Amino acid sequence: MPRNHTKQLLINYTTTSSNDLSMAAETKLAETNESHLLIIEDDQGRKEFMLSRPLYSIGRRDCDITLVSQFVSRRHATLVRLPRDDKNHSYYYRIVDGDAKGKPSANGLMINGRRIPAHDLKNEDEIVFGPQVRAIYYLLRDTARPIIQTDATEYDITLINPGMAEDIDEDIED
Repeated sequence: MPRNHTKQLLINYTTTSSNDLSMAAETKLAETNESHLLIIEDDQGRKEFMLSRPLYSIGRRDCDITLVSQFVSRRHATLVRLPRDDKNHSYYYRIVDGDAKGKPSANGLMINGRRIPAHDLKNEDEIVFGPQVRAIYYLLRDTARPIIQTDATEYDITLINPGMAEDIDEDIED
C-alpha cells in the first residue's frame, strides 16, 4: 500500500488543525453516553483499555498500547478517533494498519477474518495482529433511564403501630 494512501485513510475528513479537533472532541466527550473499550489478548494475557484520546499507536515497542509478541511490528497499527455525523456529538474509532506516518506493518491486520488496511470499528469487531495476538473492540452505550420526578400524592403509605395489630386481632375473634 502506498505511504500517502495510508495517511489519507488516517485523516481524510478535515482541513482544520489537529489541536482544534482534539479540543472540540474533548468538549463533546462529556455530552455523549458512549464508552469505547479495547480488550487485548497477547503473550502476557488480557489487558483492557478505555479509549478516549484522539490518537493511539499500537505495537511492540514505544507505543500507547503495547502488544507482547514477536509477530507484531514495532508500530503495527494506529487508532484514530473521528466524529460521527450526528447531533449527539459522538465519535468512533478507525484502526489503520501501520504507523501515523503511513508505514504499514509487516503482517497487516485481520479484522473480522478479512485482511484490510483500515476499518471503522463497530461493536464486537475482532482485530488480529498476529498469532495469539488479538483485540476485541466494544462500544458501550449508557442505557440509564431518565430520572422521573414524582410527588408525594402518588404514594399512599399507612403506618401501623404494632400495638394496633393486637386490637385488630381481638376484633376478629369477637
